[in-house]
Amino acid sequence: MMLTNLKLEYILNEKLSSSMISDYAPNGLQIEGKKEIRKIVTGVTASLPLIDAAIERNADAILVHHGYFWKSENPCIKGMKGKRIKKLITHDINLFGYHLPLDVHLELGNNAQLAKQISVTHLQGLEDKPYSIPVYGNLETPISANDLKIKLESILNHEIILCDEFVDEYPSKLIKTVGICTGGGQGYIDLAASKGIDAFISGEISEQTTHSAREQGIYYFACGHHATERGGVKALGKWLADEYNLDVEFIDINNPA
Repeated sequence: MMLTNLKLEYILNEKLSSSMISDYAPNGLQIEGKKEIRKIVTGVTASLPLIDAAIERNADAILVHHGYFWKSENPCIKGMKGKRIKKLITHDINLFGYHLPLDVHLELGNNAQLAKQISVTHLQGLEDKPYSIPVYGNLETPISANDLKIKLESILNHEIILCDEFVDEYPSKLIKTVGICTGGGQGYIDLAASKGIDAFISGEISEQTTHSAREQGIYYFACGHHATERGGVKALGKWLADEYNLDVEFIDINNPA
């Protein structure tokens, strides 16, 4: 099946409610290419290797979580940014980027996909506002911190940093409730702790994250920014393929961060 680039943008905007979410970058069609779209390559970040992979596959569009034109970045189209955009324009490839809308979506979002993989149920926003960035829920079966670490490593194929020895009754205390904010969401650990949640999962860890875990007695799992944000764009691509019979291929450009 074929869709026009503007029709695809409309479909994605509607599905992800992008107009309702304030973000650090524009969501939607960021670089306009050919009008007709049949083949889509998806990935986490619109890096040069992903663009090259899309060119090799004769893709009409690239759909990513991390696109371009972030707030406060240098607006000049040169250097790394210039090379990326030049290739997209030269090969007439559309670039679609969805950042926070692809984090917070409770069906296809990064948080929701990770929650599904580790059997977290009754998912809801951690912030008291619509479209909360972090979420939390209940594990179907309570689990030890070490067992959850092993499970996350198996699912994400990534080394996990676990802050655990500061929790009262460790290692016997089982995890029943889990907060999640994929990517660079470690700053929400304090909010999770204030709500009495047993564990918090994100992609990155900062120096102060350890102190928050230590002094508030909450398990913390740092699982990799890239690793935790593969799920949303993969799920969105599968949804497009199933609903609109488009040829969609996810390509994972390795990133250890």
